[in-house]
Amino acid sequence: MKVTDIKTINVDCFRTNWVFVKVYTDEGIDGVGEATLEYKEKALIGAVEHIKEYLVGKNPMEIEKHWHAIYRDAYWRGGAVLMSALSAVEMALWDILGKALNVPVYQLLGGKVNDKVRIYVNGWFAGAKEPEEFGEKAKIAVKRGITAMKWDPFGKNYLNISNSELDKALRNVAAVREAVGNNVDLLIEGHGRFNIPTGVKIAKELEQFKVMLFEEPVPPDNLDALKAVKDKSPVAISAGERLYTRWDYKKMFDLMAADYIQPDISHAGGIMELKKIAAEAECRYIPFAPHNPSGPVANAATLQLAATCPNFEILEIMYSDVTWRKDVTDEKLEYSEGYMTIPDKAGLGIEINEEECLKHPYQPHTLRHYTGALTDIRPAKSELYF
Repeated sequence: MKVTDIKTINVDCFRTNWVFVKVYTDEGIDGVGEATLEYKEKALIGAVEHIKEYLVGKNPMEIEKHWHAIYRDAYWRGGAVLMSALSAVEMALWDILGKALNVPVYQLLGGKVNDKVRIYVNGWFAGAKEPEEFGEKAKIAVKRGITAMKWDPFGKNYLNISNSELDKALRNVAAVREAVGNNVDLLIEGHGRFNIPTGVKIAKELEQFKVMLFEEPVPPDNLDALKAVKDKSPVAISAGERLYTRWDYKKMFDLMAADYIQPDISHAGGIMELKKIAAEAECRYIPFAPHNPSGPVANAATLQLAATCPNFEILEIMYSDVTWRKDVTDEKLEYSEGYMTIPDKAGLGIEINEEECLKHPYQPHTLRHYTGALTDIRPAKSELYF
């Protein structure tokens, strides 16, 4: 079997663009991956084109060999663009291998440890602005059986936060806690916003709400700063969505800078790289909670990986999405009582509909995190994800 072509497919999904990657072979078996890289899609497509120059004509089943050659020969190693391109292609190669052998990818990674995985939802708050609105939307989510939810209550603040803005953020958290009771886990997103003293101050304030974790309290560039917050925080700290490969994670582990790790399958190197990172975390008794707010192919790949990791803790899932999500793939998710079942189809268990994808071409979108528009992540008409 030989690779004959690699194609990227951009699909507008309102808050960003999904970027799907499809690898074709001369035996008619193709594989899909996802490299969704918010707001940097054009750079990503160029990186995939470079990988195509290497991979066409080669055996797609030699996954580890190709991963190392592509990583090595990039020369400027790591980073979001190069690693996202490699991640998506690596996913697609696993998909091809699974389909060729007629087994799900999890079987190729040693088989299931988990038949189902616990989830927490993101995006449940779409459109909410005031604390009371967050509380009402949280009630709706819990009625659907949601047992854990994440959001960023910090508005457009960066590095510092005034006492009045912090008070509003804490009223937001209080409203959600009151709405859902004590049996639902709350995860507070920081988006890498704050400096060390502000991160510590907020962490101490969050303790009263019994939050499960405080994610990315400081920018991702300095793991010593993350460690400084963790050392003084009374609540668990999570991080890692903006770290790439096991080499980035080495310092995270050497410092023990986070209580939960959150690598992203679309950015950190793909399926096998995340399994290696998870294994390193396992021997340090650090729970594995992958970052997963992207599209349906990334979700399918992450579910296959989660099935095989003994230290898997909880998986991020989007609560709702654009109405055409159901059209661009054949995704079918089985959800019950806070858990999602691992699918058993061959490969990644998902196919994209290229014709439907073309109906939603690339649209430019910009980062909302520091504009005060973070909750505007869904169009007026959207539908539940699962």
